[in-house]
Amino acid sequence: MNIQTSAYSPDIAVPADKRVFGARDLFSLWFSLGIGLMVLQTGALLAPGLGLSGALLAIFLGTLVGVLLLAAVGVIGSDTGLSAMAALKLSLGAKGASLPALLNLLQLIGWGSFEIIVMRDAASLLGARAFSDASLMASPLVWTLFFGGLATLLAVSGPLTFVRQILRKWGIWLLLGACLWLTWNLFAKADLAALWAQAGDGSMPFAVGFDIAIAMPLSWLPLIADYSRFGKRAQSVFGGTALGFFIGNFWLMSLGVAYTLAFAPSGEVNALLLALAGAGLGIPLLLILLDESENAFADIHSAAVSSGILLRLKVEHLALAIGVICTLIACFAPLAQYQNFLLLIGSVFAPLFGVVLMDHFVLRRRGQGVLTGLRWPALLAWLGGIATYHLLANLYPDVGATLPALVLAGLLQFILGRAFSGVRAPVQA
Repeated sequence: MNIQTSAYSPDIAVPADKRVFGARDLFSLWFSLGIGLMVLQTGALLAPGLGLSGALLAIFLGTLVGVLLLAAVGVIGSDTGLSAMAALKLSLGAKGASLPALLNLLQLIGWGSFEIIVMRDAASLLGARAFSDASLMASPLVWTLFFGGLATLLAVSGPLTFVRQILRKWGIWLLLGACLWLTWNLFAKADLAALWAQAGDGSMPFAVGFDIAIAMPLSWLPLIADYSRFGKRAQSVFGGTALGFFIGNFWLMSLGVAYTLAFAPSGEVNALLLALAGAGLGIPLLLILLDESENAFADIHSAAVSSGILLRLKVEHLALAIGVICTLIACFAPLAQYQNFLLLIGSVFAPLFGVVLMDHFVLRRRGQGVLTGLRWPALLAWLGGIATYHLLANLYPDVGATLPALVLAGLLQFILGRAFSGVRAPVQA
């Protein structure tokens, strides 16, 4: 069945008979999106400060809470059939949804560029290791253009055929094999008992590690409905998303921690990549590298869907333009520390979806409808959550900021939504 997401406007609900994703499709998609070189490198961020045991606990708790929130937002897509940014109109109003759509577009361009940079650097390193530094296979520019072009092509084509015909049938088995090989290599060569007994150096509070871990699934909140709107049932969307992303993200981020401590204690990205390349002749790393292109494709495709709310152009045309922009950024921008980038995303979108979850599941009780105008109570609740995040992050970093900001924004939405329910914009059935 060849169905392209570009056939559906971001503002129009996908018809019930066109929603083809089951639990297996969604598990395959989110397991794959939970895996990647950037996930491994995020685990490496936690390694020195928290040590193996502390980092694994932070990753487990952060990923668990994050995937439950991610899957709940995915249900909104299956309930409404709307894309992620179009569904926000139900909570913020048509005008109110324009701001998060713009912010989402900007952060997805950033994520897409980061993904291409990560793939470029890893491929260049593998090329230099297999051939020579002067080889064309070690050229960063060549790999930037290759991965940028691949991700753009996938984004223009749309994800449904890719998930059902490639990823679900054989792609997921290659990824499982790569993860198992890296895990076996770790157990065979590293002294995990000694690493477990070794404490971190204390340079990172546990709460910050938790916030970094939860930022990985939360970074997909503004995208998930772009894909879950094609889900058959809410139960399949929730279960397939939560289980798939939890297993993939926890597994790979934990490997990033362990490989860094065991084989790359300096924490340098190249040292980690070389350690990973040493397992299985580099084949597992190569498979994960190829899988990273799916993450970039999802960023570019969803950026196009988000901008489709603002510009009224065809999604495939927008995807082509955004893919070119991401590739150009990757050509000229070095790979920088993106820990602050992850936390910034959490500060904006975690409170937003606290508002959205409260509105959809509690105030509207999963009801349908399109709201017009602007809903000031929801915007105020969102701003209150953002302010809470930055207040806690700057004054009380040991407490953590993501969950308190999300919960407070949801509570504010409940209070303000109830108080001003009589002055809402009209709902059209």
